[in-house]
Amino acid sequence: MSGSVEVRQFLLRQDGGEQLSGVGGLPGQRSAPAEAPKVSDDQVRRARMAVASGSRDVEDCAQLLDMLGLTPDDDGNTPVQR
Repeated sequence: MSGSVEVRQFLLRQDGGEQLSGVGGLPGQRSAPAEAPKVSDDQVRRARMAVASGSRDVEDCAQLLDMLGLTPDDDGNTPVQR
C-alpha cells in the first residue's frame, strides 16, 4: 500500500515527530458523560494508528481523524479527550 508511508508521515507531523509503533486497541464507547473515564493519550495514539492503517491516503486519513475527534487543536488537545 503506497499511501501508508504518506499517512505515517502525516501522523508524525501532527504528533510533533513522536515515534509511532504498532496498532493496539481502540478506546471504548462512552456510556454517559458523568461516568465516562478519560481517554488516555496512549488510547488516542493507538486509535490514530488504527485509522491510519485503514486509510487509503493522507486526505482520507485526515478526514477520518477529524470525524472521530482525533485531530488535535492548537493547544494539542483532541476533542475525544474533552
